[in-house]
Amino acid sequence: MKRLEMLWRVAALVGILFLFFVSLELMGDSFKLLGRGFAERLLTTTANPFVGLFIGLLATSLVQSSSTVTSLTVGIVAGGGLTVAGAIPIVLGANVGTSITNTIVSLGHIARKDEFERAMGAATVHDFFNLLAVAVFFPLELATGFLSRTAEGLTSGLASLGGASLLNPVTVLTDPVVTGIIGLVQSNGAVVLVLGVLLLFASLRYLVVLLRSLVLGRSEALINKYLFGPVPVALLFGTLVTVMVQSSSITTSIAVPLVGAGLVTVTQVFPFVLGANIGTTVTALMAALILASGGEPTGAAALQVAFAHLTFNVCGVLLVLPLKQLRSVPIWLATTLGKLVVKNRAYAFIYVGLVFFLLPLTIIWATRSLNHTDQPATDRIEVMVEPPRASFGHPDL
Repeated sequence: MKRLEMLWRVAALVGILFLFFVSLELMGDSFKLLGRGFAERLLTTTANPFVGLFIGLLATSLVQSSSTVTSLTVGIVAGGGLTVAGAIPIVLGANVGTSITNTIVSLGHIARKDEFERAMGAATVHDFFNLLAVAVFFPLELATGFLSRTAEGLTSGLASLGGASLLNPVTVLTDPVVTGIIGLVQSNGAVVLVLGVLLLFASLRYLVVLLRSLVLGRSEALINKYLFGPVPVALLFGTLVTVMVQSSSITTSIAVPLVGAGLVTVTQVFPFVLGANIGTTVTALMAALILASGGEPTGAAALQVAFAHLTFNVCGVLLVLPLKQLRSVPIWLATTLGKLVVKNRAYAFIYVGLVFFLLPLTIIWATRSLNHTDQPATDRIEVMVEPPRASFGHPDL
């Protein structure tokens, strides 16, 4: 019986992955069907990199899934609706927004003073690490193009090895389904976009549920053994578990109640959280590899965005973890916030509302008028937005 149940779950996993790939193809094709005008309006909206940063933060706070937001972003890039320069701030913002789930989990300890202090510290150490990383690498990217140039090199290296082309069979399998769906809606770009986004949300939601049931239950003993072990082991384990369950929110939220109960400290869980930060980039990278397998320039641009996301997280870990002075900053900020919210529980809700919602909305609103006059952001790899034409493997569109 257990074997049949396992086979069913594996079959369901394969089916959901297939739907995930179909959703990416639909989104890419939708922007080609919508045409140059729609793409240019979208580019104008994200012309200001600060707006893009806070759009990514706000969107991820609302859907509580950086995997969804980053996959959606690389899909839009592949469709010609965003440049690499416009997309990178969005994925950096998504990195910050994903930690809202941990903070919400910590609110479950609000009735118990000591537990709440520790749980809030464990939850927000992720926030403060991501904020510190953005504070360093976002200005560096604007000034030098460090992330985009590094990602460009990785993309070129993968292309020279033919890495993306290995995924062409997936595209071949999804093409008939995508072509059929587009035919059913009579090549209506808006409808194709809506269907692609809905399918992306649904497939990622059930992908996380299935992977969690397949992997996490069997990993509890390993988590208890290695989660709070030596720093390199905890970092690696956090990365691997997050890759397997496709959700950093799940893996980092595991630590919150354990710290709240006083079993471990914020310092002990910090390397595991950093590993989860790296692991969460795999979903968008997988999506970009599929989109790049078509061989189009916009597909390569989508892959560059995914590599920029990976580069940001890896470099953030390399910057903070080896240096005790820097490593202590997010830990000190998180534990200090934990002490503050115990004095007045309202500070916890103010923190969540301010960082994840009020501040992004204010920045976006304040710069809205500038967006109407700014020119669309240009990318360091020139990606032209073309009129509707044949999309990935659909010569008759």
